[in-house]
Amino acid sequence: MSAPTAGRWDVIVVGAGFAGSLVARDLGARGWRVLVLEAGAGTPDDPGRERADALESFRTALAKVPNSPYPVSTAAPSPDILDLTGRPDGGFEADGYFVQRGPLPYASGYLRANGGTGLAWTGLAPRMHPEDFRAGDFGHGRNWPIGYQDLEPFYRAAERELGVAADADEQREAVGLPFPAGYRFPTRAIPRSHLDTVIAGALDGRQARDPAEQAPTTLRVVTTPHARNGRPHPERGPDDGPRPAAEGEVCRGHASCVPICPSGAKYTPLRTQARWSPSVSLVTRAVVSRLRIDGSGRVTGVEYLRHPADGGATGAAPCTAEADLVVLAAHAIENAKILLLSGAAAGSGQVGRNLMDHPVLLTWGLMPGQVGPYRGPGSTSGLEGFRFGPARARRAPFRIEIGNWGWTWALGPPDARVAELLRTGGPDGRGLFGPQLRRAAGDRIGREFAFQFELEQDADPANRITLDRAVRDPLGIPRPVLHYDLSDWVKRGIAAAKAVSDQLFALLGAEDRTSFAPGPGWPGRFEHEGRAYAYRAAGHGAGTHIMGDSPRTSVVDQWQRCWDHPNLYAVGCGSMPSVATSNPSLTMAALALRSAGRIHRDLLARHRPVPLRGPAELEGADRP
Repeated sequence: MSAPTAGRWDVIVVGAGFAGSLVARDLGARGWRVLVLEAGAGTPDDPGRERADALESFRTALAKVPNSPYPVSTAAPSPDILDLTGRPDGGFEADGYFVQRGPLPYASGYLRANGGTGLAWTGLAPRMHPEDFRAGDFGHGRNWPIGYQDLEPFYRAAERELGVAADADEQREAVGLPFPAGYRFPTRAIPRSHLDTVIAGALDGRQARDPAEQAPTTLRVVTTPHARNGRPHPERGPDDGPRPAAEGEVCRGHASCVPICPSGAKYTPLRTQARWSPSVSLVTRAVVSRLRIDGSGRVTGVEYLRHPADGGATGAAPCTAEADLVVLAAHAIENAKILLLSGAAAGSGQVGRNLMDHPVLLTWGLMPGQVGPYRGPGSTSGLEGFRFGPARARRAPFRIEIGNWGWTWALGPPDARVAELLRTGGPDGRGLFGPQLRRAAGDRIGREFAFQFELEQDADPANRITLDRAVRDPLGIPRPVLHYDLSDWVKRGIAAAKAVSDQLFALLGAEDRTSFAPGPGWPGRFEHEGRAYAYRAAGHGAGTHIMGDSPRTSVVDQWQRCWDHPNLYAVGCGSMPSVATSNPSLTMAALALRSAGRIHRDLLARHRPVPLRGPAELEGADRP
């Protein structure tokens, strides 16, 4: 990576997160001059010091949420899950970067910083299933213009880049994923947690009945692919990526890796940035406010505001940059915001529409015995049997993660349960102290566990981002206005997931403590067919510049290139026509690498000398 210099660039990449970092690395390696503009702060020059600072910020944070390790920027604010709260009588209130005007809250945040949300992600990296690319065939959502086999080579490239740890044989057999013969992931699978083993012992081979499916589903606990360093294979293979340099870089089972991995085993985009070529330049604290578009529809550059290093908005300087090609890689919502601010890619009327996420149903309880929670990554295994098949025509499919962090996501860390025991934990309603408190806390907390049901959400044009020019951020840029809701299909999926959860608890002999009482902890509470449910959000925003096979119905083509602008790409989850049930980051990375190859070919075509034609090739000339 080099310092930026004035002049025209081959490519401007807006956003230094997952997709932007990958596209910049690929194009830089091919020799193109790339300028990366990142709205947030941060630098890849000293990642060790930055991680140490972030760890200290996280350690001292009162609320340990995904954004808490990272500096708050006034000029480039990030939406935070703490922006939402539930009302005592139901409904929700929002007070943050987003302006929320829908019936239900869009409950995911993201991070505007160098590395983006990739600094705080879960590190789970499953592939989508071939069936997931045909969501429209089941009557809900859209089909992709490409299939699994089109993306398969780029899945392998992304797994090398991210250093994915998984067992190909298990993924092939238990999930039904096609792999080339002999393929293996870069490192061995992350080991199961003790909780995984206990649950597998109770559930493997048993059955649960989905209300939307006639036949029961046979249960099997399957390890989940992770983008964190597992133990290396004994021998190097042809598809191996970079190997952990030391034992300390292998996952050591820290339970704070969302948002930050103390050992550095989890992939973040800073790892890719460390391998950028000198032809890639990064400018942080650069908030893009508009695309420059000429009369022919070609994008000529961007306008941005460079804000001061103190994170404030006062004194932000207007700047411009020019390039042959522009790539928006700033997150699904930020990409849509920039397109809307610029009046760009408007031909289909779909910019900002089809906003999707993974609504997550949580169920939690106490196991009969000790299961050792609050150790290791947040989830290491799951149940995959409810992702596929004809039932997805009747309700949203779901994937079940086994949560290793007890009740943290549902109710917060164990501190609150210890405080409860201190107040009223005794049999007479008085508080517990000393050895009695230790025994009670150890018994209770050591048996806590949770299931996380991650549901597909269908692409609905009514779920959308718009701009209200009366509501602006500190730089004077209109803030995103969100309208969000869950379809009946998704709500039926949540109801089916709860029915399956009830059966799992019965098979485990577990005590179910799940409750969705209205109040501040459940802004996503709703009622469906007379029962109360609530959802969290997975941070998987998607669909705002949706991909398709026609400029009449989609914003980008199969290469993530805007139909209306031949030299403008919008990459990332915003292009995805469906989100299925897999965590989307690996698919986003594969799509970004596929687009980078197409961008390279576009640039070659633009810079290739026009061949001179001989007299025999002139129009109208006689050919021999």
